[in-house]
Amino acid sequence: MQYRYLGRTGCRVSALGFGCMRLPVIGGDEGRIDEAHAARLLQAAIEGGVNYVDTAYPYHRGASEPFVGRVLQGALRQQVILATKLPSWQVERREDFDQFLNEQLRRLRTDRIDCYLVHSLKADWWRKLAGLGVLEFLERALRDGRIRFAGFSFHDELDVFKEIVDAYDWDFCQIQYNYMDEETQAGTQGLDYAAAKGLGIVVMEPLRGGALAAQAPEDIRALWETGRVKRTPAEWALRWVWDRPEVGVVLSGMNSRAQLDENCRIAGEALPASLLPEEHALIDRVRACYRERIRVPCTGCGYCQPCPEGVNIPRIFALYNDGFILGSHRWARIMYTHVTNAGQTAAGCVACGQCEEACPQGIDIIAGLRECHALLKAPSDRGTGAAASVPQGAQKGPRGHG
Repeated sequence: MQYRYLGRTGCRVSALGFGCMRLPVIGGDEGRIDEAHAARLLQAAIEGGVNYVDTAYPYHRGASEPFVGRVLQGALRQQVILATKLPSWQVERREDFDQFLNEQLRRLRTDRIDCYLVHSLKADWWRKLAGLGVLEFLERALRDGRIRFAGFSFHDELDVFKEIVDAYDWDFCQIQYNYMDEETQAGTQGLDYAAAKGLGIVVMEPLRGGALAAQAPEDIRALWETGRVKRTPAEWALRWVWDRPEVGVVLSGMNSRAQLDENCRIAGEALPASLLPEEHALIDRVRACYRERIRVPCTGCGYCQPCPEGVNIPRIFALYNDGFILGSHRWARIMYTHVTNAGQTAAGCVACGQCEEACPQGIDIIAGLRECHALLKAPSDRGTGAAASVPQGAQKGPRGHG
């Protein structure tokens, strides 16, 4: 196993982290973890050198934290850096901060959480929590020893990411990052910005919820076959992320021993700056080939912004296009219903036409937004015209590699 330092924390973390959001389950029920199988996987990961274990309050409908607490009792707890997250969307009062943290300590059967994150920040949740005093709460929890390091996970735009980074002396952050998301959410610019300030970088979704590890379309498979070294799509994607020396740990949701063994092997080999220029060029060609599947020719120029109703038009079209690029809209739906700020979904469009007058691409934006919303909104909202904005714990990407 390769080990890297997590920013200024001084923690030496395994390059591969064990994500506990996509554990094996019984009968397809996300709330029923196959505990015997999952425990064997987690124990095997630790034996293989993995020392970073990541969970969160809502994972597996609340069952993930208690499961992790049971498995890590005794000596195993001392071998790992344990990470979990404050459920941002459930905090309504100042008292909630301490109530959630204390409950999580009990569920995890520990007296200290090593890496505590404010979960899934986006602009509206961040501003709500900041107003309730989340930063003062983190300072208090650091002082009394309930948490060792303070961080946040993130799903919004780059300017919001920089605002949050600059607001507090964070120890680390967790961002979505993969070869299809260089310019999405925090992206490469955000990674560089946080690393320059000394924050440790934890990467989630290196395989886009498993989409970049799945059976690729024929034209993509043909491109991968041109590589001098033959690798699986998952290996190419993981190596691309680990090639960045700023990345401390990459999380993967592994639910089979084959996935665990493959990822541990790659984690031991994929040193920073080890990809050859020709290999980067191959990944660039694969990315370009995926992007040829784009349905709406939006370039993200922003001329349609700001929408007078607050609709985030470039983001919506990007999510819509993502589904066609990767062959499934499941991940795009999660990003639309969970991560998009309240008021920014296509449900807010009043068809004023201001965006269409400003669009240099001549896109039929109003009709496009209707189509996007119909496809991406939560199933329970179809027919109501409203888009969901609060995660339900069970919302997850495809099973397997994360």
